[in-house]
Amino acid sequence: MSIASVIVDVQAKSINQTFDYIIPERFKEILTMGMRVVVPFGPRKITGFVVGIKDTSEFDKLKSIIEVLDIQPVLTKELLELGKWVAEDTLTMYITAYQAMLPQVLKAQYKKELVRNIQEPLADELEYLFAGRDVISFEEFEQSQVPYSKLQKAIHDTSISIEYLVKSKITKKLITIIEPNKDSYLLEEALLDLPQNAKKQRQVLSFFIQFPEQIEQSKLFKLTNSNRTVIKALLEKELLKEYKKEVYRNPYDEEAFERTEPLKLTEQQELALQPIVEKVNQVEHDVILVHGVTGSGKTEIYLQAIQEVIKQGKEAIVLVPEIALTPQMVNRFKGRFGNQVAVMHSALSNGEKFDEWRKIQAKQVSVVVGARSAIFAPFENLGIIIIDEEHETTYKQEDQPRYHARDIAIKRGQYHNCPIVLGSATPTLESYARAQKGVYKLTTLDKRTNENAMPKVEIVDMRDELHSGNRSMFSMALKESMESAMERGEQIVLLLNRRGYSTFVMCRECGHVKQCPHCDIALTYHKQSNHLKCHYCSYEEPMPMQCPECNSDSIRYFGTGTQRVEESLQQLMPHARVIRMDVDTTRKKGAHEKLLKKFANKEAEILLGTQMIAKGLDFANVTLVGVLTADSMLHLPDFRSSEKTFQLLTQVSGRAGRHELPGKVIVQTYTPEHYSIQLASDYDFNQFFLREMQIRKTFRYPPYVYLALITVSHPNHLKVVQITQRIVQLLLKVVGDDTVVLGPTPSPISRMKDRYRYQCMIKYKNEPNLRKYVKKIIDQFAEEVRKEDILITVDMQPYHLM
Repeated sequence: MSIASVIVDVQAKSINQTFDYIIPERFKEILTMGMRVVVPFGPRKITGFVVGIKDTSEFDKLKSIIEVLDIQPVLTKELLELGKWVAEDTLTMYITAYQAMLPQVLKAQYKKELVRNIQEPLADELEYLFAGRDVISFEEFEQSQVPYSKLQKAIHDTSISIEYLVKSKITKKLITIIEPNKDSYLLEEALLDLPQNAKKQRQVLSFFIQFPEQIEQSKLFKLTNSNRTVIKALLEKELLKEYKKEVYRNPYDEEAFERTEPLKLTEQQELALQPIVEKVNQVEHDVILVHGVTGSGKTEIYLQAIQEVIKQGKEAIVLVPEIALTPQMVNRFKGRFGNQVAVMHSALSNGEKFDEWRKIQAKQVSVVVGARSAIFAPFENLGIIIIDEEHETTYKQEDQPRYHARDIAIKRGQYHNCPIVLGSATPTLESYARAQKGVYKLTTLDKRTNENAMPKVEIVDMRDELHSGNRSMFSMALKESMESAMERGEQIVLLLNRRGYSTFVMCRECGHVKQCPHCDIALTYHKQSNHLKCHYCSYEEPMPMQCPECNSDSIRYFGTGTQRVEESLQQLMPHARVIRMDVDTTRKKGAHEKLLKKFANKEAEILLGTQMIAKGLDFANVTLVGVLTADSMLHLPDFRSSEKTFQLLTQVSGRAGRHELPGKVIVQTYTPEHYSIQLASDYDFNQFFLREMQIRKTFRYPPYVYLALITVSHPNHLKVVQITQRIVQLLLKVVGDDTVVLGPTPSPISRMKDRYRYQCMIKYKNEPNLRKYVKKIIDQFAEEVRKEDILITVDMQPYHLM
């Protein structure tokens, strides 16, 4: 008897294990590990993943699998193992880890259809089943006696394909192809028989007599000025025939990419590429950190390393931060490797994502460029994984499973014996410390490829500006530099470290600040709607005319948001054209690209934006970068705030003077003496690293220790404190003497969506069993969690401490 071990789709701790099901005779030949199945579970039918197949089970009364959802496995053997590891490493359920690896479409509820792709005869049983139709429902196949192996073979030969209809929405794109059904001389005879007034039909026939080949229906309509009624009449007369053809939705127009050739490398680039290629050729795993200043040509190193990998018939994954997935980045990869590249990121529609994923699964591409989740691309012969801008916090997933893409990359690199390349101008302290210790290999590029100097950085103390009577948000130095850059016909990038119109609304009489009634956080003023909004729970209310506390009418907004800067710019420089890029202006699909294209075409002199403009942009004409609020991150309750400030300033400075024209950077700050601002202006990463490491050592923070964060939330304040207290006490009993458990303390945002939030932090050097202890402790609260609406989250590698 064949038995499948299945992980079922039920989000409950008690069910986080495999269940055994009998494999019915008709599925025996086709069912393999990594396929999704529908199984009976109690009174309902649910989906699950087959993670093992065996001959015996220790249980007696087994139910049978109801249906198999896939003809080819959606998870490879490696991904099944990886999912198990991710679940255990992040203390998540197996099902959550497996679902994180698949495109959205495969998680939805859907129907399936079988579509015939060829006109030639199919195997007899299938021919009989289709009975002259092009599409049949999958249920019809299931009710027939046709063996699954026959269907699997036809799918393998691509003579039949499976369609997934998600809630009646097709996830594959089909186009109608029209072609002549008779030889040209017979069409000519038919043309003579057509009545003179059937002008349109005559036009279409003449077209096919002249061009007797297949054509897309929509193109045919345009070329012959006809419509569906005309074509239908000719189909009924059997002069033409039609069929459906699947096309991949391509979010990118392949023709638009100019092919590029490998560039000649500088000496430093050669030295950086060498160890990577060596590891590729020796089929050896290692982690190589490429520490290169902005503009030092890291992308070209990646491209040439990938070329080596493709030459050997292997595959590559390139991760870039979501914000840096600009058309520029895609251009570079598509330009070099053409249609061998699949692109995965959040701006694609679900259908586009599904198609890109299927190209990978069908082995039609050998390179994936994408954001965090692309790390799970179902490749089976990986030769390299590259993580660009490795310091970006977006590589850490903030909801379950809380994985870090770097850890997954290293795990996959070990499995495939291939190198992992981490690239950054400002690597995380953790990565750089590992490279210093020899755990990672380090290569350094400290020169730009064009040998140009890094742009000069000028720090402006905004306190002096205030004293000299300048109350605007632009210092005199920045204003003058902007004017002279514009006179020279050059462009400017302005970075504001904020979003929204302004930060908060405060009464100047009594100091009352408008707070969100459900979260402990000030409401943000949005000018377009004249409303106050909470950026955590989406609560909003109209801007008050009077202070709700003291009824004074001197209630004003404070702080600077991108909209407000844009207005001030227009008053200051009415002739300047400004493009604003922030969360609000880039909401629509493709808006990001459109705005950057406008700026590249010099339709504006100034690009004003939030963090999303700090990375990856490369405009030859940008010579001035202004940072308006350099220190807004320094005061966050986060031990990484200095590091994040240093990274952001270094990254945005790198946008200036990347080509022939020299660049200049002006940093406006209220804390010019802070070491992260001083050292970023000198591009002195090594000094910053030493300085920051000293502080981390003193206060016991990573990389000197590991952190784990447990957060508890509940509508009742007292309840939260009590439970967090109990967790801390249970932890103290099991951890070693040099492990510190801090808490319970309120989270930095202590109330969100009407729930109080408390946390405890564990700082440890060596706790090999910590995950086991934490899991055990959390399991003790399972009953309370279920009954009393308590939420306990565990993050074994916290990046956001809010």
